[in-house]
Amino acid sequence: MNLLLQTNHKNLQGQIAVTGSKSETNRLLLLKALFPNITLANTSNSDDSEVMQKALVGNDEIVDIHHAGTAMRFLTAYFAVNEGREVVMTGSSRMQERPIKILVEALAQLGVEISYEKEEGYPPIRIKGKKVTASKVSLAANVSSQYISALLLVASKLENGLELTLEGEITSIPYIKMTLALLNDLDIQTSFEGNVIKVYTKEAVASKEMVVESDWSSASYFFSLVALADAASITLSSYKENSLQGDSALVSIYEKMGVKTTFEGNKMTLVKQPDFKLETVNFDLNNTPDIAQTIVVTCLGLGIGCHLTGLHTLKIKETDRLEALRIELTKLGANISVTNDSLTLGLSDTMNHNVKIATYNDHRMAMAFAPLALKVPIIIENAEVVSKSYPDFWNDLKELNFEISEL
Repeated sequence: MNLLLQTNHKNLQGQIAVTGSKSETNRLLLLKALFPNITLANTSNSDDSEVMQKALVGNDEIVDIHHAGTAMRFLTAYFAVNEGREVVMTGSSRMQERPIKILVEALAQLGVEISYEKEEGYPPIRIKGKKVTASKVSLAANVSSQYISALLLVASKLENGLELTLEGEITSIPYIKMTLALLNDLDIQTSFEGNVIKVYTKEAVASKEMVVESDWSSASYFFSLVALADAASITLSSYKENSLQGDSALVSIYEKMGVKTTFEGNKMTLVKQPDFKLETVNFDLNNTPDIAQTIVVTCLGLGIGCHLTGLHTLKIKETDRLEALRIELTKLGANISVTNDSLTLGLSDTMNHNVKIATYNDHRMAMAFAPLALKVPIIIENAEVVSKSYPDFWNDLKELNFEISEL
């Protein structure tokens, strides 16, 4: 499905209820599988969370998680410590190109038996679940934080808990802290000192309802819309000013691009600042790489330059996001260069119309480029890919008076 996006409404006003955080939901789904007496509210309706839920409640020997990277990492750890259960974890062709070796080797340190069905280091993998008594493991700290969170989520059900030593500079600390905070909410004892994280064993937790905050990564597209509009006031729910999600850094980042954020109750309102002086921005996104696409597209729409660093994990996402950004932004007329961990966008005062944006089976490519419809008509290819994290995205844009037609 290819969609043509355009709008004559440059003054955006509206209220949007954004689905629950995929990151929080998937962590809590796994914790609920370990501790069935907890209940969940405001969970994500994303494809990734549905895949995660299906895998956790099913009894299939072959578990296909399609494009869901978080599910692949979390479920690998879950099935590894599920004594007596044997499964083959597989996914889409792209998923079979995304590395899993670091997590497999970490689990091997705990005595778990995991083998590769095809290419070493990549899914599909065969997992033979066992009772784990070992309690110490180490792995590189500059890899996807999902490897780390996968281990932490199952740690409390290990006979002797877990002491995890991270080697080198830690990537995406907010996501690790989110995992630990959710464990703490269930009265599971943890510590994080220096490069050592400890999770203590817990046989059972008290019954409790866990309410998922709405997804900040999904909110990023509305920050971009407000920045690019002539005038705008958009209220989003449900959000916390003191969020566990790393992407809440959007508030301070977009303040530098003319967006003011205020909180009241469980809602936040984004307002375009009139006559805001725009200039080139520089951001280290080591802790928040998922919002890089949104930020660079916003900068192109504003006609300002940017230099973004800390992006090394983007190359192993749904696609090589750095290369995808370089290709698609160049189509629009951008002057852009990328390295293995950075992106630089030059100043630009023109933009090509009716460009077809390829999405590479990547939900964030589709949504990050959509706000440019405030500047020029734009075509999003394979637009249905947004269902991976935000199935209602196109309908929510229509609520803001965007004209969306299928080609």
